[in-house]
Amino acid sequence: APDLISLNTPRDWMVEAPLLDCVADGETAACSVEKDGGDDVDATHGLTIRATVRRRAEGGTAILGGPGVGRVTRPGLDQPVGEAAINSTPRRMIRAQAQAALRAAGASGGLRAVISVPEGRRLAGGTFNPRLGIEGGISILGTSGIVRPMSEDALIRSVQLELDLVRSGGAEDVLVTPGNYGEDFARDVLGLKLDRWALCSNYVGEAIDHARGLGFRSLLLVGHLGKLVKVAGGVMNTHSRWADCRMEILCAHAALCGAGQETARALMGSATTDAGLDILAEAGLLDRTMDSLLSALQAHLERRAGTSCRCGGVLFTNTRGLLGMTGTAKEILDIWRAKEEHFTP
Repeated sequence: APDLISLNTPRDWMVEAPLLDCVADGETAACSVEKDGGDDVDATHGLTIRATVRRRAEGGTAILGGPGVGRVTRPGLDQPVGEAAINSTPRRMIRAQAQAALRAAGASGGLRAVISVPEGRRLAGGTFNPRLGIEGGISILGTSGIVRPMSEDALIRSVQLELDLVRSGGAEDVLVTPGNYGEDFARDVLGLKLDRWALCSNYVGEAIDHARGLGFRSLLLVGHLGKLVKVAGGVMNTHSRWADCRMEILCAHAALCGAGQETARALMGSATTDAGLDILAEAGLLDRTMDSLLSALQAHLERRAGTSCRCGGVLFTNTRGLLGMTGTAKEILDIWRAKEEHFTP
């Protein structure tokens, strides 16, 4: 077995990788490589990926998932239900290398390639796979063969994929939350089922755009004030590296509702929105400021969603619970409640 292999990636870049634990017994050959995440270190960085290839009488190349490679259990993903979660591009690369090896050996028949990840099952919980319906291990993904450091595109695609899965199940309405706090609040306080739910992380605007493109009839955005106060200011990517204008927006709406200079200064000095709410409550401005903020939130959601998808927002904090919801959010919940299909019994 060679110590090093060269491989042409889909981007037409040649890469080299050392081969590990190479064995062959005449009919079967196996070897491993180590996943290199580069600057984009994630749960799969450093994992051993192993390929075991065996000759078979039938032509072509059969590609199977071994231990540690997840299996698809829900429709809407790259591979059909029941198949190993090895996406189309890696499959094309595996198939091309297998056929090249057969030609070089002058061999007839075909090959059976089993891809396994010994630590894959243990680490799968730290990936998106459980939420996407991929069970038993990690996915073998990729479109270029090259890791893009801190790839925002990959995160956005994960958000879009969650919405794809909800839509592929026939749903016309979707519940969207930035994170787990919103999930818990929607389930435990609003009483909503989570069978038509997707996470959007910081990518509120991208989620709305994709939901509109998929033809969803309505989208209910449920989130903590610390996230959605930014959306009320027109900020559709809520990551702090893009915008941390929470107190500025809260202060502006408080001023519109009559806050004086002392209250405004206290708000601007607050470290959290929860602390800001305490200041507003003490000044007797909490309800009015929330109404003003919700009005702005609805305006920005409508501007982003357009007319084809009704979009409303619900604000809460962990300490104060429900702070309020936009008028459209109330209408969406009333429609959902009338059908009873969105709510737990």
